[in-house]
Amino acid sequence: MEHVLPTIPDQVDIAAVDGIVERIGSRPECLIPLLRAIQREYGFLPEEALHHLADVTSIRLATISGVATFYTLFRHRPGGCHTIGVCVGTACHVKGAEAVYEAFMRRLGIAPGEDTDPDRMFTLERISCLGCCTLAPVVQIEETVYGHVQPRGVGDTLDDFLERLAAKQQQRRIWTPVDPQPIGEIRLGLGSCCQARGSARVLAAVEAALAGTGRRVTIKHVGCVGICSQTPLLEIVFPDGTRKTHARVEPEQVRDIIVHHFPPAGLTRRVLSTARTMLTKLYVPKPQSDVEPHAADVRDPRLDLEEFLRPQMHIATECCGELDPVNLDEYVAGGGFEALTRCVKTMTPEEVVDTLHRSGLRGRGGAGYPTGRKWEQVLRAPGNTKYVVCNGDEGDPGAFMDRMLLESYPFRVLEGIAVAAWTMGATEAKLYIRAEYPLALERVRQAVETMTEAGYLGEQIMGTDRSLHFQLVEGAGAFVCGEETALLASIEGRRGMPRPRPPFPAECGLWGRPTLVNNVETFANIPWILRHGPEAFAAMGTEHSKGTKVFALAGKVRRGGLIEVPMGISLREVVETIGGGVADGHTFKAAQIGGPSGGCVPADLADTPIDYEALAEMGAIMGSGGIVVLDDADCMVDIARYFLEFTQSQSCGRCVPCRIGTRRMLDILENLCNGNAKPGDLETLESLAHMVKRTSLCGLGQTAPNPVLSTLKHFREEFEAHLDGHCPAGKCTALIRFVVTDGCIGCTLCAQGCPVGAIEMRPFERHVIDADRCVRCGACRDTCPEHAIEVE
Repeated sequence: MEHVLPTIPDQVDIAAVDGIVERIGSRPECLIPLLRAIQREYGFLPEEALHHLADVTSIRLATISGVATFYTLFRHRPGGCHTIGVCVGTACHVKGAEAVYEAFMRRLGIAPGEDTDPDRMFTLERISCLGCCTLAPVVQIEETVYGHVQPRGVGDTLDDFLERLAAKQQQRRIWTPVDPQPIGEIRLGLGSCCQARGSARVLAAVEAALAGTGRRVTIKHVGCVGICSQTPLLEIVFPDGTRKTHARVEPEQVRDIIVHHFPPAGLTRRVLSTARTMLTKLYVPKPQSDVEPHAADVRDPRLDLEEFLRPQMHIATECCGELDPVNLDEYVAGGGFEALTRCVKTMTPEEVVDTLHRSGLRGRGGAGYPTGRKWEQVLRAPGNTKYVVCNGDEGDPGAFMDRMLLESYPFRVLEGIAVAAWTMGATEAKLYIRAEYPLALERVRQAVETMTEAGYLGEQIMGTDRSLHFQLVEGAGAFVCGEETALLASIEGRRGMPRPRPPFPAECGLWGRPTLVNNVETFANIPWILRHGPEAFAAMGTEHSKGTKVFALAGKVRRGGLIEVPMGISLREVVETIGGGVADGHTFKAAQIGGPSGGCVPADLADTPIDYEALAEMGAIMGSGGIVVLDDADCMVDIARYFLEFTQSQSCGRCVPCRIGTRRMLDILENLCNGNAKPGDLETLESLAHMVKRTSLCGLGQTAPNPVLSTLKHFREEFEAHLDGHCPAGKCTALIRFVVTDGCIGCTLCAQGCPVGAIEMRPFERHVIDADRCVRCGACRDTCPEHAIEVE
């Protein structure tokens, strides 16, 4: 397929800006959508276009420039035809994302300091988190997501993407069924993680296979199935309720599965008998070469599913794997909108708030502030105009709970928001969702349209005189916008800068009005609580942490995925029972909980219950709910450096402790990882961490030292080893070198796989690695069949 390469015109045609302004608006709060549309038009933000935007709107050029340079998704120079985003979130980091990024740089011939290849076909960038943590390392090219990408496989990834571009879009096949009624239902998850594992290709194979059977079978797209390690997961449900589950299904296996369960009309009994005999066992494919062993253990998927699901309790994820995410009738049939109907028809706002008080629900987005108390504050705040805001800016590396809830249960989240809006007397609600979550945005947008058509949103909702309008707001790439006052500033079209509190948003929020801000999971719990009663929710969990919590379980664990467990469950049960533990040959070392604001809990304290108070005592926080499992191959100094590098880069810069303090802390951690540390650095690092924690303006700076302090507390011996120039885990490349042992058989695979030519090819001889040329990417170790390459 031929590509039209972008050209850089001598003068930008700014006529398109006028049409964009006419379509979107010229008010200050329209600025971010305006900039996004301009970037879609030109591929970046031309200076001429920004000057013209200032001329035709009421927005000052200084404001436009300030916002355009604040958010990371805006480009200020031309890029390539296509954008490659390499996820560098926590799970991807520990699985080698930086090596993948460097491999793309080498493959594309991108010069140091540049981000686009010489032919300007691809632009390469790091993405803080793509929310597909169980498939780490993850790469996204345009809207196509690839999981388990290894440095040696970047060429195959590029080829696959180009083949997809060249392939003509195939129309879905239509067949003439012979059965008067459906004889079964095929359920297939089409969430982001599932599609990254190939579920869209499995769907096409299912449609093609059914076209040849002549049988009437319903194909149902379902939301997240939770156990990402077994996807694509194809479930077949028969009219009598019998279910057959096939895990890790490959497109080439689909035809046999379909013919087995739905034999073509007219086949002889003998053929059917033979087919059944051959296909009675559940299909489990062999491990793939590009997937690490712990992520592809050949086990009975039914056992995996049973162990994975047994300790879980589903509230926010109720009916997981059962519902079509955007089918309103299915949602209603399962009790959807009963909570909203009850509020509108029979309850007063005070009764709704009292219900939340009695449930014990606490905010699921961070510190766990009591939800009933926050709702009561907004309800009692003076003023007739109030707003409800859903915080879907899930920027924590290693977290994907909000993305999965929005993709799989958009009606449930929207119903919770609608209940809040009715309770507060608000007529407008805002949903702020990361632009990096295109599928979540698409499904929420579709759900809003469907609810409006059905009368649950819009004018005179549900036959009342009340109105409720939703606005979907796309983020533009700023982790700090997860802080509620920064998020509100972003919605208003400004830089996402936190402000001092008080006043809190409950008193003075969006455009100075009382505003209720809760996160996605908090709103998803509301319908269940109102349907089942507050006592049922309060009966789960611990004394001060009620109900359940949704977690993203990722990292060095066998069964990663989306889980929902009762508060108070131990970390060990999550990692070892639900997650299946770490890979054979490795030991569970620690779990990083709460993202950049959280901390590391060592394995010897894994019996700690997961609730707000217990985690705080450990130096961690619940956060939004990311759990990244680490094993003995992970360096805790590198983990601390990674998180501080992230928070330092995301600091808005408004306050000195966060802006300067985190930079100084990062300098020390980088010196430790590079072998340039000096005596006294650990004491200075600890002192700085406490200072930044005490004096920073907002939650980002106040919690940024948590990963550093918790790793210093529990793994100080590793920090001390780095002071002596040694990395015990063999992770810090400046402190290690690869050597070839006597086990080398001279097969030359290491030399063939080395991307920088650091190994001379010597057939049938022991190979030698040139330490000066070696970039420590580990490709040689991955390809060596004799495991004859070790770290010194």
